Amino acid sequence: MTQAVVWQAAAHLLAYPDERFWRRLPLIKEAAEPHFGTFLGLVSGLGPGELAAHYVDTFDLQRRCCLYLTYYTDGDTRRRGESLAALKSRYRAAGWELMDDELPDFLPVLLEFAAVDPSGAALLVEHRAGLELLLTALTERDSPYRHVIGTVCAALPPISAADRAKAARLAAAGPPAESVGGYL
Repeated sequence: MTQAVVWQAAAHLLAYPDERFWRRLPLIKEAAEPHFGTFLGLVSGLGPGELAAHYVDTFDLQRRCCLYLTYYTDGDTRRRGESLAALKSRYRAAGWELMDDELPDFLPVLLEFAAVDPSGAALLVEHRAGLELLLTALTERDSPYRHVIGTVCAALPPISAADRAKAARLAAAGPPAESVGGYL
């Protein structure tokens, strides 16, 4: 199985579990069961409403479980805007255009890009510290999604000491924040 199939399957599994998710699930099972079997087994016992509620509770309501990877390093700062623009530029340079409603740091978008362009894996490696933080948070919550992120991390080169240290610093400090405006 190629790495592109792993990236593509992970992108679909990390998308909001709407009707399209459930329609594609048999295809994903067929193509990527060996890599995502644990996750697929766990979610097969959940109904669509239950998985959707878990998804929202996990990814929309928990700051530590953010699927927008620049959030870990840039928080909600102006620097994040620069990081998003740089990602868009890299996609564009590879001939890939985002839909208007997609942010370039959304993990399923990065995974889709990695599935179609060799430079996408490098982007995932660049965000390795954020992926490790996400994996830790999902593991602490005992979320089925920990298996998807774990598979993504396992498909990347081993984490470097520098990325491990960066993840530890980010975990201790949280995402950066800045005050814009205010009173003097």
